[in-house]
Amino acid sequence: MELLRQRILAEGRNLGHGILKVDTFINHQVDAQLMLAVGEELARRFAAAQATKVLTAEISGIAPALATALALHVPVVYARKVRPVTMPAEAFRETAPSHTKGRIVELYVSPEILSATDRVLVIDDFLASGQTIAALARIVQQAQATLVGIGAVIEKSFEGGRRLLAGLGVPIESLVTIRSMADGRIEFEE
Repeated sequence: MELLRQRILAEGRNLGHGILKVDTFINHQVDAQLMLAVGEELARRFAAAQATKVLTAEISGIAPALATALALHVPVVYARKVRPVTMPAEAFRETAPSHTKGRIVELYVSPEILSATDRVLVIDDFLASGQTIAALARIVQQAQATLVGIGAVIEKSFEGGRRLLAGLGVPIESLVTIRSMADGRIEFEE
């Protein structure tokens, strides 16, 4: 997606240690028009999957997941990082290490929201190590729902997340893929 690639080159900042700062247009301040384009493209790529729900993790995944769900005409579900008192005690729960937070995060989804009849498309802002997306896939499995695909706005292929997720046997799509962030650069795969 050329528009996204240009925004990353213009506004993205390589902070070192594999961290790409895109908070001016994706995950702190959100460019709504860009997110609508992202959602349309992800929905186009996954149209044949017949998803009934889009699942993501709060908070940075919500914008692209919402835009994708809007384009697919299905609900978006986001895994909460803190279980609210309104969520049943038997909520689906998984953990994943967060590279940017530097700690393990918990992810909760209510069994009232996700069920065995659902066909779930997981969408996130980044596919890096794949740990958060793998945790979301485990939640789908706990719900006995069907995982139908994984989509990411930005993939950092040098972190190996795609290899981790390949065993899930579903299509994995990224709108842009970064192959290297060495020496302060941002190098895209062609």
